[in-house]
Amino acid sequence: MDKFIYKKSAGITALSASLTDFTYKKHSHKEYAIGVTLRGIQHYNLDGILHLSYQNGVMLFNPEQAHDGRAHDKAGLDYVMLYIEPELLLEVTEKKDIVRFSDPIVYDYGLEQRIVSLAHAILSEKDEALCSELLLSLTDSLVQTDFSADYKKDNAIIGKAKDMLHSNLGNIPKIEDMCKEFDLSKFQFIRLFKAHTGISPYQYFLNRKIERAKQVIEKDRDVHAAVAECGFVHLTHLNKHFKSVYGTTAFEYISHLN
Repeated sequence: MDKFIYKKSAGITALSASLTDFTYKKHSHKEYAIGVTLRGIQHYNLDGILHLSYQNGVMLFNPEQAHDGRAHDKAGLDYVMLYIEPELLLEVTEKKDIVRFSDPIVYDYGLEQRIVSLAHAILSEKDEALCSELLLSLTDSLVQTDFSADYKKDNAIIGKAKDMLHSNLGNIPKIEDMCKEFDLSKFQFIRLFKAHTGISPYQYFLNRKIERAKQVIEKDRDVHAAVAECGFVHLTHLNKHFKSVYGTTAFEYISHLN
């Protein structure tokens, strides 16, 4: 049976997941996603390349890096994941500019143990001060292990397109208006956007809606407020898309936070 448990502490969201048949749709997160495969093989496509994370593999996703995910075989998969806001990671590491992971999977026992320790502390609702100390230990290890400051900045058109898609999550901007803004045909724009982000403009917009709904749920503990504020047609519509990214419905997500 597929199982997803989320908890949040010290500004970090932790996920404990166990799955057999569930498949994540292609999506991205605005946070860094850092995790460990505990059992089985994590199978996912990232930047057009198939990756397999075996037991004890440390998975490193950069913000807005599109990927999917599933168990590689019928044996299933257990893993933990941490979602860390870029601003928080920069604060802890005392860096000024965005940093990127250079490798999507590494096998490093010390790093693995720090991730698992922080995930366990958050999931078992340990004191926030302890979680902050464990986060510091983890980021120190990350800086020494696999951070790279060599980051290719977004194409200026893509940056502006993202701003337009963010500006009103209740209604997606008309693609014709966006193409007129950039003096591109519809297909030129979609092709350019996918080349830079790995997903289509519509999927990017939908991902941001889902992330915003998650923030509203965390703040208000009200799924209906998330439906209204983020422009979903109804609760079933929200739950369908929420589950495709987070493995659980909006109602179930609230129960994890309580």
